[in-house]
Amino acid sequence: MRHPLDIIAMFAALWLLAAMVLDALTPKELTTVMIGIAIGPAVVITAVFYYLRCPRTDFAVMFAALWLISDIGIAFISPTQLPHFLIALGFVPALLIGIVLHWQRFQRRHERLPVPSVKRG
Repeated sequence: MRHPLDIIAMFAALWLLAAMVLDALTPKELTTVMIGIAIGPAVVITAVFYYLRCPRTDFAVMFAALWLISDIGIAFISPTQLPHFLIALGFVPALLIGIVLHWQRFQRRHERLPVPSVKRG
């Protein structure tokens, strides 16, 4: 069972960890507080969908989209230009989710029903 206080503690710890890791990767002018404010809404929305038991695939796609939006938000609030690898880092979750979804579709291609042929005379 997912208790709301457990979810709050888990996502607060992930939010703080993500802010601190991104602070170590970004220029000195971009502080942990600025990064925390930029990624905060995405963490809250992700926690709400986790609490509502969103299906795994939908949750993964939503997480990837929110991560990309947060990356764009960090780029907007940064007083200096971000390194290119940080911009690319925003696309990594979306790329991984896309690869997994296409791989699953490729694996299930034999389960699809054949299209009925219609002979017209």
